[in-house]
Amino acid sequence: MNDKKGIIPEILNRYSVRSYQKREVEEEKLERVIKAGLLAPSACNLQPWRFIIVKDKNKRKLISKACCDQSFVAEAPVIIVCCSPDKPHIMTCGQVSYPIDCAISVDHISLQAVREGLGTCWIGAFYEDQIRKILSIPDFVRIPIILTLGYPADSPPSFKNRRDFKESVFEETWPY
Repeated sequence: MNDKKGIIPEILNRYSVRSYQKREVEEEKLERVIKAGLLAPSACNLQPWRFIIVKDKNKRKLISKACCDQSFVAEAPVIIVCCSPDKPHIMTCGQVSYPIDCAISVDHISLQAVREGLGTCWIGAFYEDQIRKILSIPDFVRIPIILTLGYPADSPPSFKNRRDFKESVFEETWPY
């Protein structure tokens, strides 16, 4: 997909940051990125997300280990753990809503982070039971997403490898 004309800069500039500066994230910026997440739409307006903000260096190291020993996780000055305590709501289409709702919310956070000059990385490789233990999260709460947040120490890639528009977008019916 080469034509990016008209796409907002936050989408064009977002990438998975895996190297962070040691610089702390200002509280007002952190508050704005979280508020952006809270503005996300959700099924039946359930707003199932809850966020645990982790800045403590020792907890970040433990979380990094629980994230399959990905060292950059501990390097990020902030880790946002997205949780959902709500009972699973099944949408009419048959999908459980909380993972989708949380993903939309975290995407809002990611895009606001770019606007603030910050970077993020979605973490899906983690052991939920270990994260639950580190942060004293009860068993009835699910953890669909972990997000690192901070000032990038690296540069965005020069291009994003994406499928061609016509490979992903069809009109009126499934083409195969």
